[in-house]
Amino acid sequence: MSDDRIGVRKTYKLAIGGAFPRSESGRTYVVRAADGGFLANAARASRKDVRDAVVAARKAQVGWAAATAYNRGQVVYRIAEMLEDRRAQFVEAVEAGEGVDARAAGALVDAAVDRLVWYAGWADKVAQVAGSSNPVAGPYFNFSLPEPTGVVGIAAPQESSLLGLVSVVAPAIVTGNATVVVASELRPLPGVTLAEVLATSDLPGGVVNLLTGSLVEVGPVLAAHRDVDALDLCGVPAELVTELEQLAAGSVKRVLRPPAAALDWRERPTPHRMLAFVETKTVWHPVGV
Repeated sequence: MSDDRIGVRKTYKLAIGGAFPRSESGRTYVVRAADGGFLANAARASRKDVRDAVVAARKAQVGWAAATAYNRGQVVYRIAEMLEDRRAQFVEAVEAGEGVDARAAGALVDAAVDRLVWYAGWADKVAQVAGSSNPVAGPYFNFSLPEPTGVVGIAAPQESSLLGLVSVVAPAIVTGNATVVVASELRPLPGVTLAEVLATSDLPGGVVNLLTGSLVEVGPVLAAHRDVDALDLCGVPAELVTELEQLAAGSVKRVLRPPAAALDWRERPTPHRMLAFVETKTVWHPVGV
């Protein structure tokens, strides 16, 4: 191959409803490597893109929640298989974006695959941990069962472009929620590449909608949207958290605040993030004769 070949500069799009549209505004921004070099262009999402993503998530959530927990686990496991198949591409994207060497990038990609497998295994076990059979004074069965909250808006971690992203998206979807995710603004390429994987997996279109661009611009729109049921503010800068919480209060959203100290996403996860976005439904049923 000729050394003087002109490079093909990619412009990545948004991922909404299983499709890859351009931003409604037509805007893009330059994504640079950790060393300042050009990597690609990414779409800069607008208010209209957020609204479109919420509509797609709401449409997909009903069917996704109706799937069996076992089926959801199998779908998430399939995503892990596909990410593993494209490991080299993800390693290159993480290495360039996060400024780590190939070995460290490979370890982060491997951890992301393992994280998906871990959450896939939890899919049909959440109800056993969070549910209960309650004693009552009467001839009734009384069960408390976890159900998905609905549409979850997620601000992905800014520094951990793949492992952090997987660590916040997987627990939300494995419990039956649909998501609107704002990827890392400076390191969006692993996220948009993951969206390409999702589009060819068994995950229904609209369960994960991924936006790129400025969190300062689209975050308030997502927080105030009345058809968003919950927010994960993990990747929100400290100066923006209070504003988004106040906007979320207008429709009484569940809000998972960012941690006080920076998280090390390589540490072993806990069920906490799955349980943050489920509601407990209690059902009474008469005891049969």
